[in-house]
Amino acid sequence: MPAYRLDLAYDGTGFHGYARQPNVRTVQRELEEALIHHAGMVETIVAGRTDRGVHASAQVVSFVTRRDLDVDSVVRSLNSLLGEEIAVTALRLVEDDFHARFSAESRAYRYEIDNRVVQDPLRARYSWHVRAPLDLEAMNEGTAVLVGGHDFAAFCRKAEGLGTVREVLWAGWHVTGDTVEFSIAAESFCHQMVRSLVAVLVMVGRSRMPASEIKAILAAGDRNRARGAAPSQGLTLVGVGYPGEPLEPPAWLTATP
Repeated sequence: MPAYRLDLAYDGTGFHGYARQPNVRTVQRELEEALIHHAGMVETIVAGRTDRGVHASAQVVSFVTRRDLDVDSVVRSLNSLLGEEIAVTALRLVEDDFHARFSAESRAYRYEIDNRVVQDPLRARYSWHVRAPLDLEAMNEGTAVLVGGHDFAAFCRKAEGLGTVREVLWAGWHVTGDTVEFSIAAESFCHQMVRSLVAVLVMVGRSRMPASEIKAILAAGDRNRARGAAPSQGLTLVGVGYPGEPLEPPAWLTATP
């Protein structure tokens, strides 16, 4: 059966995450219901399952169908059916062994903080409002120890039978005006890992924890030392890397000081 790759973006505010769940609104449910008109009943495989309220600007799914699709026509139709919260940016035929999740070599996320004294209501759906000043130098010092292979048990919500060792490719903080941005990429992430890291690193930025404590928490592997997670609305999946399509870090992260 033909295999297809579908690229999409979505505003996660009104969804209970990507994955289909009973009796709640999810991205997967709405996407698959729209696809029925062209591909019949299919099950989409997703590169990275996003939680409730988390957004995506570059999500990837794959599916197989017995039908040959006119991809340009299907993209136009899907975008008409799905409305303004979900946008299909590309659809193409791929090799039979392509798998949105298992073929992926890396994922990248961005977390945005609105660091104004008074919250900007136009950014409330896509950022975490932190009014206190943040020490970016300290936050980047704490972030530096995360790069490479580590056991992130202290920063992961436990999942039965799943390990917590991950390889972080890059991570760092950047400020533009009153927007503070965290960028991170890894081969894969465990549940709530990025939001947990953001929560603890903001504590560092607010001088409630020394930057050196991050290394100690990582080594201890104790979730009790890194409890909590930053709000979901600030998090966006911004990239998925595949063989021949590697992810590139943001320019500010590689710029020479």
